[in-house]
Amino acid sequence: MHLIFLVLIALLSIVGYHIDSYTKHLRKACKHIPGPWSVPVLGCVGEVLTITPKKLLERSFEVCIEYGYLIKAWFLNHFCVFSMDAEFNEQLLASSRTITKDKLYDMLKPWLGTGLIISSGDKWHARRKIITRTFHFTILEQFLEIFERQSSILVENLSEKADGKTPFNIAPYISAATLDIIAETAMGVEVNAQIDKNVPYTSAVAEMLEMMSWRFLYVHLHSDLIFSILYPFKKLRQTKLIKLMHSFARGVIGNRRKTLENSLNAQQSVANENDVDDIGRRKHKALLDVLLQSSIEGQPLTDEDIREEVDTFMFAGQDTTSTALGFTLHLLARHPKVQQKVVDELNQIYGENNPLDFTLMNLNKLKYMEHVIKESMRLYPPIPLIGREITEDFKYTHSRVGDGVLLAGTQVIVSIFNTMRQPDIFENPAEFIPERHESTNVANAYSYIPFSAGPRNCIGQKYAMYEMKVLISKILREYELLPLGPD
Repeated sequence: MHLIFLVLIALLSIVGYHIDSYTKHLRKACKHIPGPWSVPVLGCVGEVLTITPKKLLERSFEVCIEYGYLIKAWFLNHFCVFSMDAEFNEQLLASSRTITKDKLYDMLKPWLGTGLIISSGDKWHARRKIITRTFHFTILEQFLEIFERQSSILVENLSEKADGKTPFNIAPYISAATLDIIAETAMGVEVNAQIDKNVPYTSAVAEMLEMMSWRFLYVHLHSDLIFSILYPFKKLRQTKLIKLMHSFARGVIGNRRKTLENSLNAQQSVANENDVDDIGRRKHKALLDVLLQSSIEGQPLTDEDIREEVDTFMFAGQDTTSTALGFTLHLLARHPKVQQKVVDELNQIYGENNPLDFTLMNLNKLKYMEHVIKESMRLYPPIPLIGREITEDFKYTHSRVGDGVLLAGTQVIVSIFNTMRQPDIFENPAEFIPERHESTNVANAYSYIPFSAGPRNCIGQKYAMYEMKVLISKILREYELLPLGPD
């Protein structure tokens, strides 16, 4: 027994030595950056064991007050620099040498592969160039009919709850609407999430998004191995959901490719403006059509290449928009004067009793509504944190902590949430004040970053803004939002 104990101590010592050695040079390079108290080998074990997902943002505020907007922290073999600092964010996010995503995104690979969100290097540059064409204003204009039609279904569904007395959770309604919209604009298919609650694909997307959100909140579940050991049945469920979604996407891609080939054989474009569907609606060019007609270095994208990007859009374009829209409606309900100003603007542009005839031009005129959306996303960004992995030594300058270098292997977490609540940038940062966005000097591009910033900023931000404007316009034309239920 005594020998076993000694062997165990020796093994733990060896493991501890290697763990400490793994991050020692990274920590040494950042010795001038402040951070919470750490113990040998274990690092910030106290923080890791005591912090919970519900306390994460609250604790991050406390850390800012205690150590500043740029801090370092480590646990076992994980070393991170956390930034809530616009000065540092600008140098990191603007650089073309720091576009590799943090390892925590790896948990998305079974579902998304290495699509636009996760890929880096030449693959990312090539895909980004292709997909940018999807958001040309001529294609966005075509999407407005989809936005309007699906928002009309949302307004009709909300009528069952509109008694003006009973609070209810609007999130499932919004989520179904944005899922219908992204499916039709990305893949060109109607999944009818708002009408049929039991469609396998839409249920799988909703369940998968919930599971991924849950795993992101718990650091130990970022490891697929640990997730599989601790939650084997959830792992099996995840595998089943991914298989179902991949099968659906591949089926759509296969059918769309055949349609494209038949159209080309007939020397007729699949996006011909005179084409109509079987119920008389004009056909729209979806993201999928752009991908099917694209090539990289003369080679067309494979079905699996296309499947990665379609699934990426379903992930990135649905939950983020529904989250932003939900918080915006919540804030409008609790600020009736702001809500009335939005309604007044709508009536001024469209006429109080006239139908809402959406064009990009008149949507661009909804300036105050845009300020409201921006302020909502400042307070409650749909993506509160983003991560980068430093793959080559990165030099930076800083007015407070001094000049320094992040060595290759350092993980960087940018807190979008905290960055946009800094009192030295935003006066009364916890208050909802849409008017602050009337000034172009409200913040520079790297302190107001709900869509991230730099080369890897959100490629669909204009799409999302137009979608939210249409949905909010339709809802406010039909209903008054009341501050029922808890804040």
